[in-house]
Amino acid sequence: MKPEPRTLPPSPNWYCARCSDAAPGGIFGFAARTSVFLVRVGPGAGASPGAPPFRVVGELVGHTERVSGFTFSHHPGQYNLCATSSDDGTVKIWDVETRAVVAEHSLHQHTISALHWSPTVKDLIVSGDEKGVVFCYWLNRNDSQHLFTEPRTIFCLTCSPHHEDLVAIGYKDGIVVIIDISKKGEVIHRLRGHDDEIHSIAWCPLSGEDCLSIHQEENSEEPTIPNGKLITETPITKGCYLATGSKDQTIRIWSCSRGRGIMVLKLPFLKRRGGGVDPTVKERLWLTLHWPKNQPTQLVSSCFGGELLLWDLTQSWRRKYTLFSTSAEGQNHSRIVFNLCPLKTEDGKQLLLSTSMDRDVKCWDMATLECCWTLPSLGGFAYSLAFSPVDVGCLAIGVGDGMIRVWNTLSIKNNYDVKNFWQGVKSKVTALCWHPNKEGCLAFGTDDGKVGLYDTCSNKPPQISSTYHKKTVYRLAWGPPVPPMSLGGEGDRPSLTLYSCGGEGIVLQHNPWKLSGEAFDINKLVRDTNSIRYKLPVHTEISWKGDGKVMALGNEDGSIEIFQVPNLKLLCTIQQHHKLVNAIVWHHEHGSRPELSCLIASGSNNAAIYVHNLRTVLESNPESPVTITEPFRTLSGHTAKVTSLAWSPHHDGRLVSACYDGTAQVWDALREEPLFNFRGHRGRLLCVAWSPVDPECIYSGADDFCVYRWLTSMQDHSRPPQGKKCIELEKKRLSQPKPKLKKKKKPTLRLPAKQDSPVGNEEESTRGNAGPVENGVSDQDAEEEAQEPELPPSPVVSGEAVSCTAVSLGFEKSKVTVNSKATPLKKEPPKEKPEALLKKRKARSMLPLSTSLDHRSKEELHRDCLVLATATHAKELNEDVSADLEERFHLGLFTDRATLYRMMETEGKGHLESGHPELFHQLMLWKGDLKGVLQAAAERGELTDSLVAVAPVAGYSVWLWAVEAFAKQLCFQDQYVKAASYLLSIHKVYEAVELLKSNHFYREAIAVAKARLRPEDPVLKDLYLSWGSILERDGHYAIAAKCYLGATSAYDAAKVLARKGDAASLRTAAELASIAGESELAASLALRCAQELLLVKNWVGAQEALGLHESLQGQRLVFSLLELLCRHLEEKQPPEVRSPSSIYHPWATGSEGTLVQRVTSVWRSAFSVDTPEQCRAALQKLQDVKYPSATSNTPFRQLLLHVCHDLTLAMLSQQAASWEEAVPALLQAVLRSYTSGNFTLMQEIYSAFLPGGCDHLRDKLDDLSLATAAFKSLEAFFIYGQLYEVWWSLCGPGPESSIWVKNTVSAEQKEPDGSASDKDTEPGATAHPQSSQPPGPGLRLSGESERLLSACRELFSERHASLQTSQRTVAEVQETLAEMIRQHQKSQLCKATANGPSRDDTGREAEQAPSQPQSPSREEGNTPVSLPELTRRLTEAKERIAEFPESVKAWPFPDVLECCLVLLHIGSQCPGAVNPEMQQQAQKLLQKYGHTRTYRRHCQTLST
Repeated sequence: MKPEPRTLPPSPNWYCARCSDAAPGGIFGFAARTSVFLVRVGPGAGASPGAPPFRVVGELVGHTERVSGFTFSHHPGQYNLCATSSDDGTVKIWDVETRAVVAEHSLHQHTISALHWSPTVKDLIVSGDEKGVVFCYWLNRNDSQHLFTEPRTIFCLTCSPHHEDLVAIGYKDGIVVIIDISKKGEVIHRLRGHDDEIHSIAWCPLSGEDCLSIHQEENSEEPTIPNGKLITETPITKGCYLATGSKDQTIRIWSCSRGRGIMVLKLPFLKRRGGGVDPTVKERLWLTLHWPKNQPTQLVSSCFGGELLLWDLTQSWRRKYTLFSTSAEGQNHSRIVFNLCPLKTEDGKQLLLSTSMDRDVKCWDMATLECCWTLPSLGGFAYSLAFSPVDVGCLAIGVGDGMIRVWNTLSIKNNYDVKNFWQGVKSKVTALCWHPNKEGCLAFGTDDGKVGLYDTCSNKPPQISSTYHKKTVYRLAWGPPVPPMSLGGEGDRPSLTLYSCGGEGIVLQHNPWKLSGEAFDINKLVRDTNSIRYKLPVHTEISWKGDGKVMALGNEDGSIEIFQVPNLKLLCTIQQHHKLVNAIVWHHEHGSRPELSCLIASGSNNAAIYVHNLRTVLESNPESPVTITEPFRTLSGHTAKVTSLAWSPHHDGRLVSACYDGTAQVWDALREEPLFNFRGHRGRLLCVAWSPVDPECIYSGADDFCVYRWLTSMQDHSRPPQGKKCIELEKKRLSQPKPKLKKKKKPTLRLPAKQDSPVGNEEESTRGNAGPVENGVSDQDAEEEAQEPELPPSPVVSGEAVSCTAVSLGFEKSKVTVNSKATPLKKEPPKEKPEALLKKRKARSMLPLSTSLDHRSKEELHRDCLVLATATHAKELNEDVSADLEERFHLGLFTDRATLYRMMETEGKGHLESGHPELFHQLMLWKGDLKGVLQAAAERGELTDSLVAVAPVAGYSVWLWAVEAFAKQLCFQDQYVKAASYLLSIHKVYEAVELLKSNHFYREAIAVAKARLRPEDPVLKDLYLSWGSILERDGHYAIAAKCYLGATSAYDAAKVLARKGDAASLRTAAELASIAGESELAASLALRCAQELLLVKNWVGAQEALGLHESLQGQRLVFSLLELLCRHLEEKQPPEVRSPSSIYHPWATGSEGTLVQRVTSVWRSAFSVDTPEQCRAALQKLQDVKYPSATSNTPFRQLLLHVCHDLTLAMLSQQAASWEEAVPALLQAVLRSYTSGNFTLMQEIYSAFLPGGCDHLRDKLDDLSLATAAFKSLEAFFIYGQLYEVWWSLCGPGPESSIWVKNTVSAEQKEPDGSASDKDTEPGATAHPQSSQPPGPGLRLSGESERLLSACRELFSERHASLQTSQRTVAEVQETLAEMIRQHQKSQLCKATANGPSRDDTGREAEQAPSQPQSPSREEGNTPVSLPELTRRLTEAKERIAEFPESVKAWPFPDVLECCLVLLHIGSQCPGAVNPEMQQQAQKLLQKYGHTRTYRRHCQTLST
């Protein structure tokens, strides 16, 4: 079996009574998120010598929600079985050897909270849920039993190790119950004493009650009477102790025979050496227990801050305990401990494993109480990986749990030597970057826009930049300072500054010497240096070249811009991706080929990876920016967006990519070949890093909370999985939480009651969200990252909640509204009653209290008259009359003004209490206190349109104030448009526009600004640009383009229109750019549009698109030649194979004359290219376009376009009588088809453009011309192709006349491809099957064929044979060196794991060994070659190559030895057809130069 990749696993789940367990023999498992991770502990772990003996060996995958329980079977013979419970409602039984589900059940209807595999019954698994239901499940007979003892929430349960029918259950409210499952769950004891959650239950490992000496006073009490009757001592109840740990900070020891508590242990308040947690906070405590088997008088428990205590139970009157790990500082957990489980290893060691909130799994030696080892884990997505360039092997990991891990991957004593850094972080760490030459200096960025610097060599808190990004920090990079930071002297500024790219699209430059100072936005420098008028693109990625001279910026629109220091001059723009760029990496500079340092690889939200060679641009340093639209290499295979890239520091051109398809892929970028594919993650990959010391070792991180260390040679797959959205579907299947409809429907019925008294769910929610926010993040937050797709509650629930709230709030306001909502229209109701109600409401008096007092009894009314008369006629009011007037306030209507004001005040209070503020406001208006009315209404948020309308009565300033207050009130009520209208009424135009803009009413804001502001006002332009950015981000490109046009930024409008990438959008964008005068952009877009139309063979549309810009005249000639060539090739195909969808021009359908004549005629008639001057002008435009060389993976359509470009250059040069340029261009077209392995296309080029051979070209060239070498190569390839056709015609069944048939069938095309390509393939491989068919009797060659064979002397060039042999020697030596390195690495790996694998592992390795490919040297039985000998060969070969003149090395030449072999085969098939002198020359060349591995076997075969 191949070794498992080293794993940094997810954190164990929190707040579960039993979610980790260990099996005898050394397997430990813990639940993490939706799966269980398995760890091999002990000698069988296969750890490297000197390292702790443990290794993560696998994962149990199958649950769709959080795993809440995990337990092993502790019965001999089935230690490989375990059980899990999950929030998805299932209990699964697993075989850990096969990691497959053996059985499962979904009996529970509610969340499962406790699980245990019975230690006495080998197939019994007991589980309990939050509603108090217990299920017993017997695995072997697939039977179950339902028990419902108490309607309480179960927190934990444990089966008795002494009696098969007893189960102890702990509840949330502190009750502990012992039940007998054989008697349908009858309660044996109900143990009361705890007053809070029961976290753990542990049975004494010894039966009987003699192991503890308990004082008589404690036993003197009468036995309790559970369930109302006295229990006689039976064998079941006699003789057993039970320990329970609770949230109330106590441990209680219970006697099962008496059913009462005998000992209480109160947790001590320890002074934590790490410091920092308040021990009095009950929510922070989790009290778990372990009763050691071999030490029944001792008990292990957790404590407040992560400490472990060993209690001595022998002396009950003395609470004596021992603290774990007293000698070593910092070995204890720093947060509360959730689970303790024992493990006995193969060598007999008694260990204890603990899981904690500090995200560490620790192993303790029970003999010494010291920590043996620690397994760290991750509590969030692994967002970023970065290896230190100074401290080699030091890997920094940015995690979504708010902590940075620094992993010393080269540690010999500890495979998991990990340090945690959390101070000052407090949010998800999304970006990391080490300082290139300062040890321990680590820059980090977070999802809330923070940028900081950590010194990992000290314990100091980090320095935080005072300038924050508005959104997530995407990327950090160290680079040379640019203005204004670079303007000081050498000693006044740092040699390197920190650059950060944020989600808002800004790149900031931070001064690491002064992070408290302001960071600078580099966009200003870019705009000033390059005189840019248009809107700069949104930046998403930054990468500096290794020498610090060039910077690459990736953008949201898919473009990549290359800038040169010191002033960030724009050198070129790469227009390749059409979606957001996620990753850019420069090739390293320390390889064997320095020219590769100009390679830049990029990945985006598209699945393709592009590699560009910027050597020409960087060396030429162009005056104006260059636009690159063709990649040097394209790496295709991923099916989702690419998130991270890394070049191998050990190889030339080897790249690894991380992708959302769930895999990491290693590529040979120069050959465009996928090499290795890693599929170990269960989620989307976010980051990848190549080990700086091991060429085969790669680290990758993903959103499955894991970081894996894996080896390329151990991967079974070579390319990514195909199929649309493969990982998305898999991830949804595995980890999508299910909506719990049953759980949420039930509380809905009791919603009003829960609103009044929310106690029922409060503590459950406290437990569910009880992850304390320390270090700035809780575990719940981290889990939410992985559970984003969780479905919301059902609409029914929310609907009921809203309706209940509406009824309760609106009942007193309007009974009419409530009645109309509460009574649905079952039938047509009579309308008299509502009308009456409405009339009654309209007739409501403004003075209802006074009116009601006038409807009292006659005596009271008479008394009112007397009081009123007394008050009006008395000269002075006595106290009695004043008291009567105050009591009878309604008489104020008939007395003085002061009394009237009191009456109105009383009436107003009544209106407010009954919920009618508008009536109160009218009363205050009657009173004349308009300003007071407005102030009171504003304070209560009850301003209305009518109140504001009368505000001018109180004065201008009062009106202004009232309108502003009403606008604020409307904003609180989300009526932003109305608020803006009111602001406009007081001429606050800018405030109104800003209000609309800030609340995303851009259309309305623009309308207001356009109507009320000056046309040149910058606010209007800012509105257009802001709205355009948002529309662009949301994919509304056409409307965004209108916004940019409104802002007079036609360049941006064209760019955004082109982002959709279809032909129609590109054409519109090109026309727009042309209208706006952006000629360079218009030409680029028109060319892209034509290339898109080319894919669907719409030739007419492509020419129309190219016709949009006059600078593309040369490209029109290329496309016309391509159209005629495709038509020419299509006519040679059978009718049933031809494509019916092609749209050709009328001039392409004619067939008069040769292809060259037709092309010349079309150029003259359709494009007016006739004179030599016109040809030279078109030639000059086309010569600036450079295409990369072809490979065997180049798509056929792309190859045809590049070939036609070269042919167009050749024809234009020929018509301009420039033969020195025509011959190399024609040769370039031939070489493209040759290197891509397309022999048929090469022959078609010769037949169409050189039908009579190359002789007429020789006369056009001077002997001393530079193109002479190119002509010799062109002539050689012509003879080479016809030589193969002669040979194939001999092997085929056709007559002599079929020798020169060019339209060969596809099988004939594919067989010679291998021999026609100048690669490592063996030319003789095609010769043997062909030569096995002897020619028919009397078959001989025609005269033309014999003339051709005599011309083959041109192919037998000894200089070229010597050069090619030297080149093959260099390639073979390099391949041998690479094989030696691989063998050495494998031998080192075997030594490291020599003692590790088990028997079945070695057996599987032995089975796989014969299937592994052997190196070529082993096949031939050669003795190994020493390293000095290989170095000597390499040096000699390179020296020989250097001696050849440039005229020989400048142009490729057909493989001379291959041609010798073909000629000798023809001679063997047709004796006498080949000149004996030529045969001798061929054999001589083979004997002299055929000693390389490629030709050695064929030369031996030929000689025998």
